[in-house]
Amino acid sequence: MRTLNWRRKLFPFARQVLGLAVLAGALTAVAQPVGEVEFSRGVGLVQSPGQVPRTLGKGSPVHEGDRLITAESSSTIVKLQDGTRMTLRPNTEMLVQKYQYQEGSAGNSMVMQLLRGGFRAMTGLISKGAPDAAQIQTANATVLVRGTDFDARVCGAECKAESANSTEKPRPNAVLASAKLVTAQGDIKAIGDSGTARRLVDGASVYPGETVETGPGAKGVLVFRDDSRLTLGASTRFKVDSFVFDDKNPAEGKFMVSLLRGSMRALTGVIGKTNKRNVGYSTPTATIGIRGTGLDLDCVAVDSCSFFTWQGVIEVTQFGQTTVQLLEAGQGLYVSRSELRPLTAPTLDNLPRPDGVPVDLLQLFSGGGVSGDEAGLFVFVRNGHIEIIAAGGTLHLGRGETGFAGNDGRVGRPATWPAFIRFDSVALPNSSNLMVLNILSEIGKDTRNLCP
Repeated sequence: MRTLNWRRKLFPFARQVLGLAVLAGALTAVAQPVGEVEFSRGVGLVQSPGQVPRTLGKGSPVHEGDRLITAESSSTIVKLQDGTRMTLRPNTEMLVQKYQYQEGSAGNSMVMQLLRGGFRAMTGLISKGAPDAAQIQTANATVLVRGTDFDARVCGAECKAESANSTEKPRPNAVLASAKLVTAQGDIKAIGDSGTARRLVDGASVYPGETVETGPGAKGVLVFRDDSRLTLGASTRFKVDSFVFDDKNPAEGKFMVSLLRGSMRALTGVIGKTNKRNVGYSTPTATIGIRGTGLDLDCVAVDSCSFFTWQGVIEVTQFGQTTVQLLEAGQGLYVSRSELRPLTAPTLDNLPRPDGVPVDLLQLFSGGGVSGDEAGLFVFVRNGHIEIIAAGGTLHLGRGETGFAGNDGRVGRPATWPAFIRFDSVALPNSSNLMVLNILSEIGKDTRNLCP
């Protein structure tokens, strides 16, 4: 009887222990790590919601909701599930606000809050999957990450002090892109010489030698640094053969492009107004010269194109021929390999003329009148496309550009690279010999010319 009573008392307790174990297992299954620490030097802490901080070290798991903190002279490299790597700078505090990744899922997303300090990042699959899937939030701006390698830093007086220690000459913060895409609709991508394709959205950069392709039903307007503008129609393949422009010497510029397939409405810019001989369009059936021009190029068929002038004069030279056909405003020409035929009406009225599309050249390409010594968020793009959204406006950054969002909401590009960005000695997250690089950085040695 005593044995039976003992068992009756034990079983409820055992069920409670078993229930707690099951609950603990369920919580563990829910709170799976979203990444881990690959490298850590100095003092670093991670704090999960409702828990005491714990020390960061190599192999430490990182969960959604974790707050990562590095002390002075410390740094940490974190690798996330989608392949994103981030080097957290000294004196940095960052919150993993949201992270969801499943291979092939359309719902992947990443939201980080940069509370202070900064990081150097090489992004992974989440940022490549959708334009707004990866975000960095600060007190004064939101950064949208589009398949990008970049640095972000929240600066106070310390950044200005770092720059003041540099003896190097300032370097212009120039826009390297030939053009940027505005009013993009549908699937548009750019293909480089290596054959690698990247998705283009509003504000994305296009560089010399790249080919732009639009999908069925897609269209977009390209604005070049000299204010040349092109509206690309659906199923179009277009290449920037050569683009050179210096606003201080526009007559030496060059604008040479090819319409390989599809349709395009074009408006020439400053280069065409100062030196028409340095502007040319190539198509499958003819080459086009300009005389300050707005024109349509329609090459939907494999072996024929239609041209129509709506502003200025164009010169059409059929391939294999030397005779030049002049088309004034309101005139058109059908050109195949064997036939020339005049046209009395345009064929591309379904596409908007690029001169009717609102464009803010200052926002796309210019400095914006900000200083590299101000307090606020600085972002430097090593490769890819970043969009900074603040109360005072939106700024798109491409490869090699530095942008700024001030504490008062202003956005813009500093006229020169801030020295604290240009000569940053904190290791990139894909660097090898990390311990050596960190020690050299700590004692003030230049690590920029060392092998990664």
